[in-house]
Amino acid sequence: MINRSQALVLVFFVAAVVTAVVIAAVAPETFGTPPPGAILVPFLVALGAFLVLATIGVLRRWRWLYWLVVLAFLAGVLRVPATILELNHVLPRQGPDWYLLLQAAIGLVQFGIGLLLLRGYRRAGVWGSF
Repeated sequence: MINRSQALVLVFFVAAVVTAVVIAAVAPETFGTPPPGAILVPFLVALGAFLVLATIGVLRRWRWLYWLVVLAFLAGVLRVPATILELNHVLPRQGPDWYLLLQAAIGLVQFGIGLLLLRGYRRAGVWGSF
């Protein structure tokens, strides 16, 4: 049986794949200038394969994956200042404004999930329910 922490991470993984596919379908130029199919399809396949492996790890409660996910999710907060710097032309822009703002929002969601995972760890250990 999966708990709330695991379910939240799995929902985030599914949302990541769905978001990438929607962006690829609606605005493929966001991912770069090469012909969309040449790079985009292998990228989406690799992303899907990586997330399938990560999903297996979440379901099996791999300890090392837990700490990797926590670290990655907590680091998501760094997307906010990066977005601000990109919008103010201090850093090179990585896409249109809507994409930068989406990245910042995703970073905040990741950070929140990371905090919840740490709360679950304090209560019940690795992959503990928050």
